[in-house]
Amino acid sequence: MPESARVILRLLVDTFSALEAQIKELDAEINRRSRADPVAQRLMTIPGVGPIAATAITALVPAAGSFRAGRDFAAWLGLTPLQKSTGGKQKLGAISKRGERTIRRLLILGASAVIRQACRRGAPAGSWLAQMLPRKPKMLVTVALANKMARVVWALLVKGGVYRAPAAAA
Repeated sequence: MPESARVILRLLVDTFSALEAQIKELDAEINRRSRADPVAQRLMTIPGVGPIAATAITALVPAAGSFRAGRDFAAWLGLTPLQKSTGGKQKLGAISKRGERTIRRLLILGASAVIRQACRRGAPAGSWLAQMLPRKPKMLVTVALANKMARVVWALLVKGGVYRAPAAAA
């Protein structure tokens, strides 16, 4: 390999190493903050919500009581479907994507992780996820699960407590 290429590649390797060290420091800080914050601890009981999402929610969400319901909170995040109704027929479209982008992305990433594990290991029999995965496209189920997660986040922020998995339908 020519000497000029080695110098440039060494510079790139050093830059990537420095970035990796900074990322490790930031991850450690996020983990420390999530362990210290009781609200973030409660949010992390929700499947698909980890330290990054929990600290982002506690930092970026205004007072949860300012939202009337979980649907309003999900709409603020941009996770509710657009509704087009005519002649008594209601049609749901794509999500609006208007609202808080950071939290929406984190919830969708968390939902996709939950769905990936459900596809590998199998979802609990009779659960909402087990019923939706065979019938609907995975991305649609992912966004719907992120919407459900947003509503659960709102409920935990307003009412307190920790997440309890719903019992599977018979």
